[in-house]
Amino acid sequence: MTEHAGTKSGAGDRPLRIAIVGAGPAGIYAADALMKSEVEASIDLYERMPAPFGLIRYGVAPDHPRIKGIITALHKVLDKPQVRLLGNIDYGSDIDLEDLRRFYDAVIFSTGANADRALGVPGIDLDGSYGAADFVSWYDGHPDVPRTWPLDAEKVAVLGVGNVALDVARVLAKTGDELLPTEIPPNVYEGLRNNKAREVHVFGRRGPAQAKFTPLELRELDHSPTIEVIVDPEDIDYDEGSEAARRHSKQVDMVCNTLEQWAIRDVGDRPHKLFLHFFESPAELIGEDGKVVGLRTERTTLDGTGNVKGTGTYKDWDVQAVYRAVGYLSQNIPQLPFDDQAGTVPNEAGRVLVDEGADGAARYLPQTYVTGWIKRGPVGLIGHTKGDANETIACLLDDAASFTPAAEPDPEAVTKFLEDKGIPFTTWAGWYRLDAHERSLGEPEGRERVKVVEREDMLRASEPHKV
Repeated sequence: MTEHAGTKSGAGDRPLRIAIVGAGPAGIYAADALMKSEVEASIDLYERMPAPFGLIRYGVAPDHPRIKGIITALHKVLDKPQVRLLGNIDYGSDIDLEDLRRFYDAVIFSTGANADRALGVPGIDLDGSYGAADFVSWYDGHPDVPRTWPLDAEKVAVLGVGNVALDVARVLAKTGDELLPTEIPPNVYEGLRNNKAREVHVFGRRGPAQAKFTPLELRELDHSPTIEVIVDPEDIDYDEGSEAARRHSKQVDMVCNTLEQWAIRDVGDRPHKLFLHFFESPAELIGEDGKVVGLRTERTTLDGTGNVKGTGTYKDWDVQAVYRAVGYLSQNIPQLPFDDQAGTVPNEAGRVLVDEGADGAARYLPQTYVTGWIKRGPVGLIGHTKGDANETIACLLDDAASFTPAAEPDPEAVTKFLEDKGIPFTTWAGWYRLDAHERSLGEPEGRERVKVVEREDMLRASEPHKV
């Protein structure tokens, strides 16, 4: 985006002061895009957690070091002198949009999506019905969720055929000892060590060619010495739409090939069985005394386009827990418009859209932008947020000449504001201290790190305010 190198703004000769709310991949990519534009900018990344990295730290399964390697690239951005991390700050209570406008020329929201999308089937509120996002937060050591998780079901259903569904199924099917070499904290290890699950059933409403997981994620299921992956040959079916999807996507074809190979092989003797079911649409969670005792699905069939229709044939499955992995949902951001149905902030190319005026022209919230999942919804892989960031930053730079400059742009003004409110905010230097502390906890056991869960312990290790 070097075409913006000559951008002038209402800020005059000083650097543009930019606040980014959310220090996950989307926010960090936005900071990186801004720095690569060659426009002089001073960027503060706000994060609700005491530690940065968002989804990478609290949304990726602990046995995925390859994906966590993305942190290395994000680290390089946060190491830049133009970027400052302000962690343990809750937007909406510790600081609001009016406050941010005092200290910054523009504000970008990259708050992501961390709630579960609703699934409207009977019985969804029964005891034993869980959201995948909540379970992921538990096994990833999120400080704001309970320290224990009920793992007393011997047969478990996972609804959904995306990568999150596979993560949940894999963690449920593995033993605690298999996951112990990862960064899981002691409370998670204890929970998984006592997990009673022996059968995990993953259900997809459509067929193999419509599954949303990636080939690598799928194949990883079969790497565990304790997990037997089983596919019913009757679930291997394609129509014209499915065949076209295979021809046009190497990834779709690889997923289908893997599932076909598993469907024709003999079932082995690994102790935990992980079944991948297709053409089964969840119809009802069956309850007894307020608890899940089964799942009812309707058999579906392809309609020629890759979509499916119900057959009117139902089957009851003996399970005692159901995990819903049907998508994440962003939460409302105070002082911003919000589309409850889409789970996004209405926007055009990242500019926050208020409404259309009487003349039909779009009206935007001044100097306010969005990027990442809060902008486009929780779809795509982590890398897709780079394109979002580039588009949003291009709009911001196009608008910069008309910005009303911040009243108090001195970087020290906002830290004094936070200190005066008694907020124990963390810094990038604090992350280095927390990182070293977590690594020291893992060292005696030969592990890369052991994640610290308690917020107070994270703050103690980070030494708030200290640069």
